[in-house]
Amino acid sequence: MEIERKYLVTSPPENYKSFPHHFIEQGYLSTDPVVRVRKEDESYILTYKSKGLLAREEYNLPLNEDSYQHLISKTDGCVLTKRRYLIPVEHCDHLTIELDVFEGRYEGLMLAEVEFESLEEAHSFTPPSWFGKDVTLSGEYQNSRLSQMP
Repeated sequence: MEIERKYLVTSPPENYKSFPHHFIEQGYLSTDPVVRVRKEDESYILTYKSKGLLAREEYNLPLNEDSYQHLISKTDGCVLTKRRYLIPVEHCDHLTIELDVFEGRYEGLMLAEVEFESLEEAHSFTPPSWFGKDVTLSGEYQNSRLSQMP
């Protein structure tokens, strides 16, 4: 089960580039249900996600590079590219902010996601002051939806 909240970010911390990060490229074979292929650095993953906004089932399967290249060529919509910075949440050792800084088509878009162990933890989370609008329940900033925008 994936439980996460998502926020728009317009003013990230000045030092965000000093945190560890990954380069991500991903495309969608289907958006209903969500079936995604992703390259994260040198790893390749096929992901299925059930319906939902705050909480949903998620299954990941490893791919090799050849399988990824074959599947990414079959995706619908645009391929998303971004850098994901991993920023620890202050005063909460087990939570990490995943700050996605988009490149390419969505250059300039920044989204912060935080995954939680329970719905209670997600609902009681107080975001850092640099987080913008909570867009979790709108669905408009789900990556699968962004990939399908004209």
